[in-house]
Amino acid sequence: MGFIVIDEQRCKKDGLCAIECPAAIIRLQGDGFPEMVPGGEALCLLCGHCVAVCPEGALSHKHCTREECPPINKKLVLHERQAVQFLRSRRSVRLYQDMPVERETIQRLIEIARYAPTGGNTQLVEWIVVDDKSKIKSLAGLTIDYFRRLLKEEPQAMAYAALPRAVAAWEAGYDAVLRNAPALIVASAPAEAFNGMIDVTLALCYLDLMAPTLGLGTCWAGMLQRALRVSPSIKEALGVPAGHPHHYPIMLGYPKVKYQRLPERKPPKITYA
Repeated sequence: MGFIVIDEQRCKKDGLCAIECPAAIIRLQGDGFPEMVPGGEALCLLCGHCVAVCPEGALSHKHCTREECPPINKKLVLHERQAVQFLRSRRSVRLYQDMPVERETIQRLIEIARYAPTGGNTQLVEWIVVDDKSKIKSLAGLTIDYFRRLLKEEPQAMAYAALPRAVAAWEAGYDAVLRNAPALIVASAPAEAFNGMIDVTLALCYLDLMAPTLGLGTCWAGMLQRALRVSPSIKEALGVPAGHPHHYPIMLGYPKVKYQRLPERKPPKITYA
């Protein structure tokens, strides 16, 4: 039977688990009940599709048991208008209240973010949380120092107006890099994650979209990311593992303001090939 166990009293022999299996390692036996093919354990993605797709709850997986997989509550399913407003109301928050984000709340966010898809279901994304405001300010200062060097050594960097503006703002006493955020979260993945940057991005998108439901706001820290890509010292100061070339930081905190409307965007450019 391999990793899967079948409740023959519940199983309707519909073959949905075999059809749905992305690794094609489930087949139907002569009696109509599903089984894992010989050697299937080595190929199993541990994705849980076989457990999730069974309408009878007849299949359990050793590493993704039926008991660990709650049924979908149809009362909680979003309809289209709810989903559209939810997605359109997401904002990049750059003004935060001067109050910490509870670690229990951050834990809840990351627990949800781990359900984001990863290439091959490798689930290699790791997390760094910085909630010490002095360290966050230090990271912003290191980023400004990098920008100063860049602007001095590579004058063409002046073309990217955000860099000299960030330096000028810092010198005027304002942090345009990390916005005085009370928390900073970094998702990273090791080199062996063949889809690493996509995995990191998807995980942060889950966290980003979940945050407003807990009263929080986020902003992707692009300036810090620019420095992290080329500065080993800043990467070390943040604590990103040396073997993790895939990474991105995001600011987190309680917003100072509430948004009341849904701004429009440019119409999409679509080509059907």
